[in-house]
Amino acid sequence: MLYKPKKERTGVYKPEKMKDKTGNVLHGVSLLTDHDVYLFKEGNHFKLYDKLGSHPMTIDGRKGILFAVWAPNAETVSVIGDFNGWKPDVHPLKVRGDESGIWEAFVPGVEKGTPYKYHIASRYNNYRVDKGDPLAFYWETPPRTASVAWDLSYEWGDDDWMKNRHKFNASDAPFAIYEVHLGSWKRCPEEGNRFLTYREIAHCLTEYVKETGFTHVELLPVMEHPFYGSWGYQTVGYFAPTSRYGTPQDFMYLIDYLHKNGIGVILDWVPSHFPTDEHGLAYFDGTHLYEHADRRKGHHPDWDTYIFNLGRNEVKEFLISSGHFWLDKYHVDGFRVDAVASMLYLDYGRNDGEWIPNKYGGNESIKAITFLKRFNEAVYRDFPDVQTIAEESTAWPMVSQPTYVGGLGFGMKWNMGWMHDTLDYFSKDPLYRKYHQNQLTFSIWYAFSENFLLPLSHDEVVHGKGALVGKMPGNEEQKSANLRLLLGYMYGHPGKKLLFMGGEFGQWREWNHDESLEWHALQYPSHQGIQRWVKDLNLFYRNEPAMHELDFAMEGFEWIDFHDWEHGIISFIRKGKNTDAIILVICNLTPIPRYKYRVGVPRGGFWEEVINSDSEVYGGSGHGNLGGVEATPVPAHGRDYSISLTLPPLGVLFFKSET
Repeated sequence: MLYKPKKERTGVYKPEKMKDKTGNVLHGVSLLTDHDVYLFKEGNHFKLYDKLGSHPMTIDGRKGILFAVWAPNAETVSVIGDFNGWKPDVHPLKVRGDESGIWEAFVPGVEKGTPYKYHIASRYNNYRVDKGDPLAFYWETPPRTASVAWDLSYEWGDDDWMKNRHKFNASDAPFAIYEVHLGSWKRCPEEGNRFLTYREIAHCLTEYVKETGFTHVELLPVMEHPFYGSWGYQTVGYFAPTSRYGTPQDFMYLIDYLHKNGIGVILDWVPSHFPTDEHGLAYFDGTHLYEHADRRKGHHPDWDTYIFNLGRNEVKEFLISSGHFWLDKYHVDGFRVDAVASMLYLDYGRNDGEWIPNKYGGNESIKAITFLKRFNEAVYRDFPDVQTIAEESTAWPMVSQPTYVGGLGFGMKWNMGWMHDTLDYFSKDPLYRKYHQNQLTFSIWYAFSENFLLPLSHDEVVHGKGALVGKMPGNEEQKSANLRLLLGYMYGHPGKKLLFMGGEFGQWREWNHDESLEWHALQYPSHQGIQRWVKDLNLFYRNEPAMHELDFAMEGFEWIDFHDWEHGIISFIRKGKNTDAIILVICNLTPIPRYKYRVGVPRGGFWEEVINSDSEVYGGSGHGNLGGVEATPVPAHGRDYSISLTLPPLGVLFFKSET
């Protein structure tokens, strides 16, 4: 018989009977209304974090925790912890009578900060297991694996940011993203190489990001993960920041502090797969509840992880609720959605015979497509001033186009093709670059097919790939010049920008998640110069509308010349919505300075040299044009006017013209 509450009070149903036969729990207490259950069953409840999990509350003067968990194939479920000696027969939960598969109970006397798990006895195979709470707000610090009862009370101070962030996150705004792994950005070597806490890193990271001019930080996954070496990409707690660095409120403080200093926060988020750890989502109630049962669909061969069953309503809304949770409770400004390609293709990472085609015989995952569209629609409906960014490495069409025109609905897409081609080009000896110049110029042919973000990410400085500066050819001076040239070319190229930590000052060694960045390198002038170059690039990019307003529109870009492969030179124009001010970008991709090199320009007048990677303040040789040049009516490159320039070796120049 269904329980019918007497009355609703602040969203909590009061039980008719205050105790069951054990005398330890209160059954019939629920945060779920009939409407919640209706939405849950049809797959449209995107705030499950308000209804399931563990919630401290007071019932008739008795403080305790209300527990609720989805386990439809369980025979029994109980909550265990220090409060009952981890015994499964003391605090049983009761399944709701509405066929939702949700188990609930209010346990008096359990306090915030109490570790707990669910002991689940399945209907099948005599399976017994202790599971963490899929919707826990907090977890024990690994290697411990229990969830922790917690609340999310916090007094935010970022009202100004939240009111105005639609301006900072708009598609025509500058995005210069600093990608950060919190556990290795900076550590305390004098204290056993320990992590900085969220509150400690809040101040030093914010100060550094402001000083270097980045607009946003992107955090490698902070959601709780058992294996530190996964960098967070094997998530077990989709509603909890890792306790390695502090409490949920400590993480809120970090975001709050960044916001109060005008810096946006993007989180890496992983809906593509999850780890096999017993205390996590895998085989949750003695069945493949969150994952596919068929290994050809449910196992990820590249990472030895499980793949979410996106054909199940409850799984889809679990993930969409996770996205809403971070936007709602933590005020984040968007997501970089990891491994989208692995979701879209049924044969991703698989050989013939190891995957199952869709109903039309193709390799596209129809269920993943539907989920990603629904996720983006829900995010932009409820949080129109944020951005979702897809890490998608293939030519899948319309990833960053609205769903109503057939797209996946993301706001942006990582330009992986640009990243790979560009790094491959820059790793070549300049003597041979002229034979490969199309690796730089080809990206423009598809640059406006998506809303692209240009990444120089963590993936390019791990697993033996070396640091960015280490990829560059030549001696130490040439390596630094090449890195400055690479970064300058990236900022000139259409698209938003992302740079992984350490690249902004030319860290020499490959990134190691167990160590701090090589901050000691900044005692050397060459590293100081690279850092100052990045700072000035960021300021220039942010302050000049022509550099960012039309990042996603072909009207904002115009080639001057991409044919001069013999000299290793490319030149192009960047424009903003107001065409009065335009920016000319010229790259000399060889170590040979060019004198009296003529470049056609669209207008006469003075062209100011606003930024030069070969300036001595950046560690360069000092070749330049004494602040600018006057255009003369000498035709070149199909233009009526031209300028005669000194092009520095392995250098990039930015000129500005105003009418």
